[in-house]
Amino acid sequence: MGINAMNKQVISPRKTLSLDTSTASLVVAVMEEGNLLAEQKITAERNHSVFLITAIEEALQEAGVNKHELTGIATGVGPGSYTGIRIGVTTAKTLAWSLRLPVAGFSSLAALGLGGWAAGTSQPLEAFAAAATGPSAPGTAGSPAEWIIPLMDARRGQVYTALFEAAPGELPRRLEPDGIRLMERWVSALAGRLAALAPQARPSAVWFTGETAVHGQAAEALRPLLGEGLQFMPYELEGAAAGLLGAERLLAGESDELHTLVPNYTQLSEAEANQQRG
Repeated sequence: MGINAMNKQVISPRKTLSLDTSTASLVVAVMEEGNLLAEQKITAERNHSVFLITAIEEALQEAGVNKHELTGIATGVGPGSYTGIRIGVTTAKTLAWSLRLPVAGFSSLAALGLGGWAAGTSQPLEAFAAAATGPSAPGTAGSPAEWIIPLMDARRGQVYTALFEAAPGELPRRLEPDGIRLMERWVSALAGRLAALAPQARPSAVWFTGETAVHGQAAEALRPLLGEGLQFMPYELEGAAAGLLGAERLLAGESDELHTLVPNYTQLSEAEANQQRG
């Protein structure tokens, strides 16, 4: 064997663990680079603390990965269930601290939007593996961008929501921050944003994903602007979607400071809170 061959460094594929407990669906994913090795999904309602550690252990076992082989931990930071988010973030931070690994938070709404949009457009989540391992230029697929609007019901006419855009094969790019908003005002703001665009500059489709049943009627106010381009995709979060967004941050070398990573609970804007009280 030559000296060069002996000295050649073998770089093992990076393996990451992602989890999300912001909704009734507890999800865990083990990724190798941008590829899914194993996932767990449990409808846990308010019992995330009962199932989470077991779900992590089972996902690692299914993937054939020892926890000491992991190179990073990622967690959804919400918004969503206050108790659920706290459990997920605390568990991820504890694992990262004990294994001396970087920890990264990702938006639970972004994962919900990605998974729902992929399901609605018949794109397998595996198709996003390359996008998770490196930057992709907007529009590389040659398709017009679509808007993605994830919804989590927050009761009393409110939703946890955000606005993203993407084209096939691309991970979502953020256009508006995560927040809790009054659905009617949110739809009105979206209508104003769409109306301000020239028809040729409007998204080719607008997808409401996630918990769409409660708020679909309000979103129908966008139909005159969008016609058949207004689409709805009821969706429960999957491990693969959370795994992709967690892997994207960790593989890019991004992480959060262990002791300052906190859930994103969000709150109503002052104007909306005043209107609701009135």
